[in-house]
Amino acid sequence: MEIIGKIVQILPEETGEGRNGPWKKQSFILETQDQYPKKVCITVWGDKVNLQNFGENEVVTASINIESREYNSRWYTDVKAWRITKGEATETAPPDYGKVPQDTQAPPEPEEGPMDDLPF
Repeated sequence: MEIIGKIVQILPEETGEGRNGPWKKQSFILETQDQYPKKVCITVWGDKVNLQNFGENEVVTASINIESREYNSRWYTDVKAWRITKGEATETAPPDYGKVPQDTQAPPEPEEGPMDDLPF
């Protein structure tokens, strides 16, 4: 999944020690470019992405995974980026469901002939 927006804040890097060894993560706040912009906190784990290559107010496309997990009967959702590119991705355009394709044809007109035996 991809999300496009402007980086509004880069949070400090966090590190720690887990049962599998040391870990590090860094989060940033992305503001979408929709009619009603939303702010999304996205996390980068390990060395997958170096946020030092990006600055605040820069438009980026983030490839993300969204995952929820339960802990003590409460649900927590993570948005994790696995790739970030500068600018907007233009490889594929979203489908436009408001337009009718030009190559569609109207259904054929029924031929005149005997009526079927339906009562209505």
